[in-house]
Amino acid sequence: MIPQSESLTVEFKSDRKRLSDTELVEALVCLANTEGGELWLGVEDDGQATGLHAEHMVLTGLAGMVAARSSPALQVTVEALKVGGVPVAKINVPKAQGEVATQAGVYVRRRIKHDGTPECVPMLPHERISRASSFGLVDVSAQPVAGSTLADFDPLERERLRQAVQQYGGDRVLLELDDEAMDGALGFTQRLADGTRVPTLTGLLLIGRESVLQQRVATHELAFQVLAQQAVRFNEFRRFPLLKALDWLETNFRPYNPEQELQVGLFRVPVPLVDMAAFREAVANALIHRDYHRMGAVHVRLEDDALVISNPGGLVDGVTLANLLVTEPRPRNRALADAMKRIGVVERSGRGVDTIYRGMLKFGRPAPDYGRTDLHNVVLSLPTVPADVAFRRMVVDAERNRNAELPIDSLIALAALREFKRLSADALAKHIQRDAASAKRTLEALTEAGLVEAHGNTRGRSYTLTAAVYSVVSDKAAYTRQVGFGSIQHEQMLLSYIRQHGQIKRAEVMELCRLTEGQAKHLLKRMSDAKQIVMRRHGNLTAYVESQ
Repeated sequence: MIPQSESLTVEFKSDRKRLSDTELVEALVCLANTEGGELWLGVEDDGQATGLHAEHMVLTGLAGMVAARSSPALQVTVEALKVGGVPVAKINVPKAQGEVATQAGVYVRRRIKHDGTPECVPMLPHERISRASSFGLVDVSAQPVAGSTLADFDPLERERLRQAVQQYGGDRVLLELDDEAMDGALGFTQRLADGTRVPTLTGLLLIGRESVLQQRVATHELAFQVLAQQAVRFNEFRRFPLLKALDWLETNFRPYNPEQELQVGLFRVPVPLVDMAAFREAVANALIHRDYHRMGAVHVRLEDDALVISNPGGLVDGVTLANLLVTEPRPRNRALADAMKRIGVVERSGRGVDTIYRGMLKFGRPAPDYGRTDLHNVVLSLPTVPADVAFRRMVVDAERNRNAELPIDSLIALAALREFKRLSADALAKHIQRDAASAKRTLEALTEAGLVEAHGNTRGRSYTLTAAVYSVVSDKAAYTRQVGFGSIQHEQMLLSYIRQHGQIKRAEVMELCRLTEGQAKHLLKRMSDAKQIVMRRHGNLTAYVESQ
């Protein structure tokens, strides 16, 4: 029952000499200020259970003591267990929504050392603010920057901002405002009690002078790197204001982003290495949502097989890799995000992730990969594998027929069917991060559009791309492999398998005939009713053999 070793969320504490209440509360606060977890009292660092001290044999009141000696009160649950006949206590610690201190005012957090073992370290003031911002409790970007004045704003960056509103189709009302009114509308300044205005972090990041940013926002830095076959072709670091930074990154990236043209009817459709809308949205998101209390640059790195964009600061609370597509927007720096939306740089609906996914999937490339994201960094990888031109032509034709872009769920469904060949609604639900009912509606809509074909009954229904789509993508044989096996062919395959191996299980039927569980059940029942096969039970296992 005891975990094999300590980790970021597991702590062992020996109780042979009676662990003091102060040490125990500190260790629990340490877990709460990170990811929560469990503390095993009466267990040595090597995982050996040595038991509770006599004074801890009765655990009643332990949870109350922890709550009384922490602020705000930390609510833990305590379980009395026996491991190998030795009494131990498992204390479950929730992740704190903010930060928790001991009664003595000690703030600590948990981290992993270079050797992979955990330790508790003090939470410094900037780390406490950083944690609060990740929970949406503090908006650092709306706070004044100490020592900064209105003279720190750059007139050239103001003009760049006005041009950006026109270029990106932002809120044109901003163009009618004078400088002071625009500063107020975009949250660039905050008015103090004496009536004076001082720049906020958002103001300095967007229209501040570069020299001021270097001095007063030391954490702001960005890098563009081009790495080709282990050689560094481009490697520059800058501290530009954000709008200038985006222009600089886009200008330097374009020479490395070749395009080919696709002829669709009378139109020529560009097929770039990386979709520029996805590039701009991904880079802007990294600059907007980074943690400005952490040192480290926003990296935009073009590698041999992918464009990788990373920023300091993990995902904010409530956002995970499993709900990235569907969760409500939760910006870490709300004032900065709102300003960039009004300027038009990022998606105003807050669904910029959709733009990034669309920019990859519409060209038949793999979906964006956030798999390397951790507690400290968000890492986005955009594969730069060759585009599937035939798939892109199919998407263009489909969107022209409906006179609108395909919904992002439909693009994900088409890409998944292209990769996995056959899917059920339940399987697609995991890809679009929605429930099975939503996935079924997406598949049925694609069926009505003539892009997807349904197979089987309602309960065990599965879907493939249509013959017409396979024809467009020049893979006609794949369609036949997927749907060409009729019921008689399935029966012959099943009987041949039994003759070779003596019996067959339902899971083997699913794999052999590429059927869903419901379809496999239906096939086995039909053959049993026809006396072609007989069911045999061996304990909890069920198999089918040929009738004699």
